[in-house]
Amino acid sequence: MAKLSLQLKLGQQLTMTPQLQQAIRLLQMPVLELNTQLAEALEENVMLEQAEPADSADADSAGDTPEIVDGGELERGDWEDIYGNGRKGDSYTGGEQPQIDIPDTSSDSLQEHLLWQLQMDDFSPREAAIGEALVDAINDDGYLQANLEELLQTLPHAANFTLSEVEKVLHKLHTLDPAGIGARDLSECIGIQLRQLDSTEPARELALRIAANELDMLAAQDLSSMRRKLGVSDDELDAAILLIRGCNPKPGTIIQPGNTQYVVPDVYVRKQDGQWIVEVNRGGSPQLRVNQAYANMLRGNNNHSTLRGQLQEARWLVRSLEIRHETLMKVAMSIVERQVDFLEHGEEQMKPMILKDIAEMLGMHESTISRVTTNKFMHTPRGVFEFKYFFSSQLQADDGTGQSSTAIRARIKRMIGAENPEKPLSDSKIAKMLSDQGVQVARRTVAKYREAMQIAPSNERKQRA
Repeated sequence: MAKLSLQLKLGQQLTMTPQLQQAIRLLQMPVLELNTQLAEALEENVMLEQAEPADSADADSAGDTPEIVDGGELERGDWEDIYGNGRKGDSYTGGEQPQIDIPDTSSDSLQEHLLWQLQMDDFSPREAAIGEALVDAINDDGYLQANLEELLQTLPHAANFTLSEVEKVLHKLHTLDPAGIGARDLSECIGIQLRQLDSTEPARELALRIAANELDMLAAQDLSSMRRKLGVSDDELDAAILLIRGCNPKPGTIIQPGNTQYVVPDVYVRKQDGQWIVEVNRGGSPQLRVNQAYANMLRGNNNHSTLRGQLQEARWLVRSLEIRHETLMKVAMSIVERQVDFLEHGEEQMKPMILKDIAEMLGMHESTISRVTTNKFMHTPRGVFEFKYFFSSQLQADDGTGQSSTAIRARIKRMIGAENPEKPLSDSKIAKMLSDQGVQVARRTVAKYREAMQIAPSNERKQRA
């Protein structure tokens, strides 16, 4: 007979309350789309009101002063409350389940978006090789189309990859943005998204059971049979179905390549009195607050369930906007602190930086950093850059220091710009020159960077000369 025993385990996991889902959804929005969303919320929710300009000015003077980056350690803040387990009272109590993701209309394709995360997330070179093969097999809806055994056969045989390695990397891929990516069927796709919800959410486990075994019955709307089979009440079943319907059945479609017509900076960075100042751009966005007169009318009144639902939504929205402001500021400050040399001297002084660096500094998950840096722009004295621009992989120098791939590209561009037009530098020659400067770069890497900058090879440059 097996011996029963109790074991205490201490661990960490990323959980998502409905409030956090809404915060992430707003965090992904560029300024113009955010303004549209807030204007619609003002029209639809009577519990929201727009702060008067005088009130906004007072709030700005009280809490929106510019943050100064002076090279010192950044204050971590209360990130555990925002991004960790849900705080007391944060359970979901009904209403429309907030949608986690919104369309991303940046220029990246789904594959480019995922490959960028592979490069910037905590994937080893071996895991990244498997990850690239998996990404290639993901369709536009976000589903993995290849059988894992077949995909294993496409990997280099000399590396002796195993099926268990492929499965492990696939599970790691499931943690990337957008939520639900890389699933093999609808059941798994919904399950991935549900597991990102707070584990204390009462309807979560039931929703997972339905996603795993009862989607056909749900599609047929045979709710009575489902309720009897699962042995649950109508309210419990309704809550679980609401969670499932809040998931995106085609997560890949939220990444929609396109050309952004307008770019509004999310943050402004400037130098003043020898220090770099970071300010979040709140110009043009309505400042929302809860209508306290209406909220006071509902105190002690158990009627008006619709208004109570709107009051809860209004409070969540105001808090989500605060989280958006705090997150943008924290991430922007962290980027500026690490890239002061770039701001002072240009691209060749860009420091290598990956998602994990900022995530560890702020106590956030890499997928959250990916969402923050996508389609967000920073106005600096050197131009307007997407947050993503400041992240780059690391190349090792002879002295043991890391060199940013962005800095290496800038060096290559400068070398080609200064070459003799009649004797242009070949990729091999550029690699040799970089090696003489202490940076070991393969010829094929030089060619890759040159092509990414849309610079012609040496023979074509010579013909033009």
